[in-house]
Amino acid sequence: MAAVSLRFCRRGLSQILSNGGLATLSSKRLEGEKRHKSTVQFASRPDLPKLAYRAVKGKSPGVVYLPGYGSNMNGQKAEALEEFCRSLGHSYLRFDYTGHGASEGVLAEGTIGTWKKDVLFVLDELAEGPQILVGSSIGGWLMLLAAIARPEKTAALVGISTAADHIVTSFNSLPLEARKEFEEKGEWAIPTKHSEEGVYKFSMDFLREAENHCVLQSPIPITCPVRLIHGLKDEDVPWHISMQVAERILSPDVDVILRRHGQHRMSDKDDIKLMVYTIDDLIDKLTTLV
Repeated sequence: MAAVSLRFCRRGLSQILSNGGLATLSSKRLEGEKRHKSTVQFASRPDLPKLAYRAVKGKSPGVVYLPGYGSNMNGQKAEALEEFCRSLGHSYLRFDYTGHGASEGVLAEGTIGTWKKDVLFVLDELAEGPQILVGSSIGGWLMLLAAIARPEKTAALVGISTAADHIVTSFNSLPLEARKEFEEKGEWAIPTKHSEEGVYKFSMDFLREAENHCVLQSPIPITCPVRLIHGLKDEDVPWHISMQVAERILSPDVDVILRRHGQHRMSDKDDIKLMVYTIDDLIDKLTTLV
């Protein structure tokens, strides 16, 4: 079983991250100098939708950001990570899944398997060398699938509100009558404040396909360093999912960091600082090991 370290961030970031070398990370290094953003590029794939991405060349290990469901590569966390990686001189890549953002495809036609293929394509064709995968929400689920499939390309993992198996376990936990009702309708509508329509709609086909990618029923064959950050006030993905992931990952180097007031998106200034400091710590750890 993985060794799990619990850190409750209650008294402010500066006190929580006061040990080690993290407290010396300057605000200039975190915020970066104001520079031109990376340009949007499009990756063509035979018989598959084009993927939109932004890339910054630099040192290894690189960082790849995996956004959440219905989100895109232009969110606050993704933007902050680009500035940070530029300031360090490390490579960075962010992209939109099929049907998301500027990429081709239709969101409602996507599946967990579709987006897993997107991540693997990015790792195989666009990213050079080992990468720190940073996954937000469903991106946290996808980073686990990618790390299992491409261990040689995965230097470390950082999950933000990791939603491993969440859509499947949530549906299966519904009362039998409710599940039958949704199955007859052919879709499950979940209220959310993160969508303009106020709901996320998932077809039964989506749910059945997602079952093929669940990871929490058995040990997770990942051996790299893993950091899982989750908010105790997350109303979308319960924090105990990050605990379940940590318990099942085989790596001996796993930390769970719980934010007392953290919500699902973890996009407050201090949340983003914590994410960046966590990645900075991993980069130091990985480059020291080399």
